[in-house]
Amino acid sequence: MDLFSPVTLGDVELANRLVMAPLTRTRSGDSGVPNDLNVEHYTQRASAGLIITEGTYPSRESRSYPGQPGIVDDEQEAGWKRVAEGVHRAGGKIMMQVMNGGRVSHTDITGTDRIVAPSAIAIQGEVHVPSGKKPFPVPHELSTDELATVRDEFVEASRRAVRAGLDGVEIHSANGYLLHQFLSPASNQRTDEYGGSPERRARFVIEVVQAVAAEIGAGRVGIRLSPSHNIQDALETDADETRATYEILVDALAPLGMSYLSILHSDPAGEFVQSLRTRFGGGFIANSGFGHITTRDEAIAFIADGHADAVAVGRAIIANPDLVERWEGGHPENELDPSTLYGSSAEGYTDYPRLSA
Repeated sequence: MDLFSPVTLGDVELANRLVMAPLTRTRSGDSGVPNDLNVEHYTQRASAGLIITEGTYPSRESRSYPGQPGIVDDEQEAGWKRVAEGVHRAGGKIMMQVMNGGRVSHTDITGTDRIVAPSAIAIQGEVHVPSGKKPFPVPHELSTDELATVRDEFVEASRRAVRAGLDGVEIHSANGYLLHQFLSPASNQRTDEYGGSPERRARFVIEVVQAVAAEIGAGRVGIRLSPSHNIQDALETDADETRATYEILVDALAPLGMSYLSILHSDPAGEFVQSLRTRFGGGFIANSGFGHITTRDEAIAFIADGHADAVAVGRAIIANPDLVERWEGGHPENELDPSTLYGSSAEGYTDYPRLSA
C-alpha cells in the first residue's frame, strides 16, 4: 500500500491516494456560477485520486466570500456540470464540499438581510467585503424550525451536485463554519436540544449528515472535521469535552457506511485522531493542517505507516497541477505564489507550468 496505489472510499474508486483538499480561491464572480477558469483549474488537477471542490454554498445567506461558487440554482448547477465533465474526461474523480459559512460572513457578501449561527454571538474582528473590511455582524440565532430548513438546503445542494455529475459530496463541519459552530461550546451557547452538552452540540451535524446520506447514498458522502483547530472563534479548548463531542459525533456516523472521514489536525497520526478513525471504521483522509505545507515525504509516510487511507494536499497542488506525476517521479516542484491565492484572474490559478512544459 503506497500513496500512488488505488483505493476505494465508499462508492468512489480512486486511482491513487493523493486528494486535492478543498481550497477557497474566489474565482466564481458575483454570480457564484462556475466558469471557464474553474473548469480549467479543476480539470488540470484531475490526476489526483480525488478532487474535493472549494466550499460551495447551499443557500444565499450561507455564502462566506465574494467570488465563492454556489449550488443554489440551475445556472450554478450547470456550471458544476461542466466542471465534472472536464474532470471526468481527464480521468479524475470530484466531490463537492457543501459549506454553510454561518456567521463567517456579512450581509454585504450574501445580499440577504441576515447571517445565521447557532447563537447570536459575533466573531471578533473584521470580514472582507466587496468594499473593504467591516466588523463581523451579530448573527441571527437559528430557531429549531429554521434548522430544519438549513438541513434541507444541505440535502438539496447534495442532490444538485450528484445530478450535475459529481461523484459525491463532503459535508463541511470544520474550520469554524456553521456546522463547526454547532460543535464548539464557544460559538454554540444554546439551551435547547441543540446545545449545552457534547451530545446536544453534535446533534445538528448528525442530522444533516443522516439526511444527506438518505438522499444520495451514504457511500457518496464524506465529512470534514477539524477538532481543536480553534479558528474563527469556534474554540475547543477543553480537551476532554472536545474528545467527548467528536466521539459522540463519529459514533453516530459510523453505522451509515459513509465514503470517508477527513480530519484536519496538526497531528493526524496521533492518538486522538487515530482513535476517531478507529471508531468511524471507514475510509480516512488525513490532512496535517493550516500553517503547514504537507510534503511528499510526509504524505508517503502517512500511507506507508498505515495512518490514513488517503492524504489531502492543498498548497502543493495549487502550484503543481501535475503533483501526482511530480511526486511519483521525485521531480522538483513549482513554488507557490501566496499573493495570487485569492483573486479573479488566471494568474496563480491556471498558469502554473506542468513538467511537460
